[in-house]
Amino acid sequence: MNGLFITIEGPDGAGKTSVLNELYPRLQLTAKRSIVKTREPGGIPIAEKIRHVILDPSNDRMDDRTEALLYAAARRQHLIEKVWPALDEDKIVLCDRFVDSSLAYQGAGRGIGIEEVAKINEFAIEGTTPDITLYLDVDSDTGLQRIMKNRTNQIDRLDSEGLQFHQRVRHAYLKLAEENPDRIIKIDARKRLDEVVRACFYELLTRYPDYFQS
Repeated sequence: MNGLFITIEGPDGAGKTSVLNELYPRLQLTAKRSIVKTREPGGIPIAEKIRHVILDPSNDRMDDRTEALLYAAARRQHLIEKVWPALDEDKIVLCDRFVDSSLAYQGAGRGIGIEEVAKINEFAIEGTTPDITLYLDVDSDTGLQRIMKNRTNQIDRLDSEGLQFHQRVRHAYLKLAEENPDRIIKIDARKRLDEVVRACFYELLTRYPDYFQS
């Protein structure tokens, strides 16, 4: 498979979506290939419907393993319809979240177990791994403060979890970054948005000269 698969990860409140929205047009100006911007869960109609089911606050009876399986199902369809075709055409895929999110949120946050969630996802992704993951790191207190300040009217099932849940998620991300130093690049997301975007932009341009011109 050709192409370049870039994912952006981070705990809630890290500013992933804001960073991606600022980073994408910058990359378009320097990219030597077409860029596909997408997200998980979502990116295609089927996965967006699954996203709504997962995040709907009214689905408070959802079992933790059901949640993990739904994420994996949405991920599989997203790969088939959007990610794999784009990579086969040697495009750049810029994705908001991928398997690392499931490992952190369902594996550690929900307490299912990282290895168990990894097995579920391996069946879905068939070995697909991002070329690089930009992990936006922010402490849980700051993240939750940002959530309450910026998403008061859009709190979903994961946003509404308590501090300990978000601390488990962050610790799992940090462990994944430590175990995968060649793939996962830690970015300090406590800084101003423009500084975070600049750091992400620099990492991609310096690491992938075949895909971006400096």
